[in-house]
Amino acid sequence: MNSAAFATKRRISILGSTGSIGRNTLDVMEHLGGRDAFAVPAITGMGNIELLARQARQTGAGFAATADPDRYAELKSALAGSGIEVGAGPSALIEAGHRDTDLLLAGIVGIAGLAPTLAAVAGGADIALANKECLVSAGDLFTAAMSRGGGRLLPVDSEHNAIFQVLEENQRHAVERIILTASGGPFRDYTREQMAAVTPEIAAAHPNWSMGIKISIDSASMFNKALEMIEARHLFGLRPDQIEVIVHPQSIIHSMVGYSDGSVLAQLGAPDMRHAIGYAISHPRRANLPVERLDFARLARLDFSAPDETRFPALALARIAMQRGGLQGAILNGAKEAALDVFIAGRTGFLDMADIVAETMDRLHDGREAASIEDVYAADREARAVARSLLREPA
Repeated sequence: MNSAAFATKRRISILGSTGSIGRNTLDVMEHLGGRDAFAVPAITGMGNIELLARQARQTGAGFAATADPDRYAELKSALAGSGIEVGAGPSALIEAGHRDTDLLLAGIVGIAGLAPTLAAVAGGADIALANKECLVSAGDLFTAAMSRGGGRLLPVDSEHNAIFQVLEENQRHAVERIILTASGGPFRDYTREQMAAVTPEIAAAHPNWSMGIKISIDSASMFNKALEMIEARHLFGLRPDQIEVIVHPQSIIHSMVGYSDGSVLAQLGAPDMRHAIGYAISHPRRANLPVERLDFARLARLDFSAPDETRFPALALARIAMQRGGLQGAILNGAKEAALDVFIAGRTGFLDMADIVAETMDRLHDGREAASIEDVYAADREARAVARSLLREPA
């Protein structure tokens, strides 16, 4: 790869390019000029080696890495003759984060995205953050690292991106609350008895958004919204009592900010991840994006209701984690991940997941703080182990 290309184009590295966020990011980049406008210092994926190699060739990436250490030879073969450097395994993801870039799109799902994203933070890159765990599990560490690195933190979750767009920087003193909207998922009208019979296949069918199976199930249980509550606290420097959730089935209002004069500012758009991705990539300007324009006459109505925390206890667990502080966010997330894996495998019930998370949080509530990333990883491992023991799963 000619290094001169990186000096004349906007450099964007993508962690998790083969996932939904990554694919949509590449779609937006192609629409905004493709290789004429952007250089890609690094790109990473997991198991879809064919797609990763194709993306690397199409973008002219400088470095391509798979998170699977056993797939190095396969990726190397797929990129033979391209001149693209290849890596595999966790260390290769960190190497991708270290590559000199203007902006890093952090789209790896789970705590595996923390170390490579922090590598880019340390290098001073702007971070387009789609990985919730960076802030849920390591919020204080991550925000401190951002301050030291000097880059900007640009949220890519549609809800946080909406808040970012309507949070007036010179009016932060006047912010009373933020209101995260939630579709309510496919079970917003289910009784607890109906929810108890839910299968992974049913839970994975989101009514509005096209997402991966884990994120879709997290949305159905509202654990996704619970993580977003914790994330919002760190992103915007809010107290837990300033963060609200409202069920909005149409997913047209992506979130709102309420001010001390009674005004509420909202960001609206069709449910399409390319809105938030395009805004983060193009900030501070607004680009012409290939997304649906709202037709308000056809839309006709917007509905809202309070979330039922009896049926969706994940929201209450998020508040507990925020109030307790320390490593409770990492513990909540680790326990949730373990319970989710067992649910997807068909060995526990849909409603059991929240009970397991609550019990794990209580057992590991000891006031510990995260002094380093190793503390976060240790808490995550411990939470998964406790959750699996409660689920009677092998360690």
